[in-house]
Amino acid sequence: MPDSVHRPMKFSAFLLFHRPDRQRSMKEVYDYNIRVAELLEELGFDGLWASEHHFRDYGTVPNTFTMLSHLAARTERIRLGTGVVVLPLHNPVHVAEEAAQVDLLSNGRLDLGVGRGYQSIEFDGFGLDLAEARDRFDEALEVITGLWTQDTFRHEGRFYRTGEVDLTPRPLQRPHPPVYVAAVSPETVERYAQRGLPILADPAAPFRKVHKAAETWRTVAAEAGHAADEAELVVSRSVWLAPTVEQARADQESFEKAFDRARIFNEKSAPIDSKTGEIAKGFEFWEGRYLKGGSVGTDFRWEQLEVIGDPERVIGQVAMLQEFGFGHLMCDFGSTRHLPFEDMKRAITFFAKEVIPAFR
Repeated sequence: MPDSVHRPMKFSAFLLFHRPDRQRSMKEVYDYNIRVAELLEELGFDGLWASEHHFRDYGTVPNTFTMLSHLAARTERIRLGTGVVVLPLHNPVHVAEEAAQVDLLSNGRLDLGVGRGYQSIEFDGFGLDLAEARDRFDEALEVITGLWTQDTFRHEGRFYRTGEVDLTPRPLQRPHPPVYVAAVSPETVERYAQRGLPILADPAAPFRKVHKAAETWRTVAAEAGHAADEAELVVSRSVWLAPTVEQARADQESFEKAFDRARIFNEKSAPIDSKTGEIAKGFEFWEGRYLKGGSVGTDFRWEQLEVIGDPERVIGQVAMLQEFGFGHLMCDFGSTRHLPFEDMKRAITFFAKEVIPAFR
């Protein structure tokens, strides 16, 4: 397929702020990722997404709004996404206020990615029941959108209560910043398609499953009366570009050998109910998916999971994701492996020069 027939596609990058080993300080982790963020703007990426995590080295940003406020002052154009705010861990009034403030400080560049969370260590640390995550998420999202769209808002719910509130400040974007919901299970895809909320598709799901997720979302959203064809669905993928297919395959093998997967895939990060020791209620879909995610081989990753190869192969894979129904690729350029900054800069720059222009 010649480059001239490729449709426009948006490209962003996922910043986990992962601390790969105890030899690096938290300050070094922050400084490294901030340099990457500034590079992304310089190279013309459409956006970046900062993740929220607690109590582990797997992601060291507990408040994405604080980080994005800092990045808003160090950038001018690139959109700033929360990837994602774990709503059950927050008071939704605070989320609505902080998101509005970041939107103002960034001159309307905020994208709000939200999710219900899944890591038992986080819910246990906050003294929350993981089995309540879905219901807390839905109620929190109702509060946030209500505060943004109503002149005065009052809420009396199961988990959250407010007085009569006139939110100040309000977001610069109208009616509010774009909202994206992290979608892992088919149930989640359908649930939020009915509300017309675009998805952030599961980075650990193979191509066939994200294809099905996009199809399902657009079908269900259209049936619910939403402008499904106009919605921007986001798919997250591990991305690696090399000059040749052989080099990309060798790089993948090298990464895997050096990657301590057990530091990420373990009981602390799994959706385990601490009272029962079993998969928490509402997370049944994860039981097979999560444990498998910790042991997939490089052949599976190469063929069914990652956007990886030489420029021709990677451009083809991006075009495939576009055909699936996604208009935005969130690139993970190796967030769980610490490349020296100059190596990361070369990798991202190579992608920006060889792949992005084919979709502009």
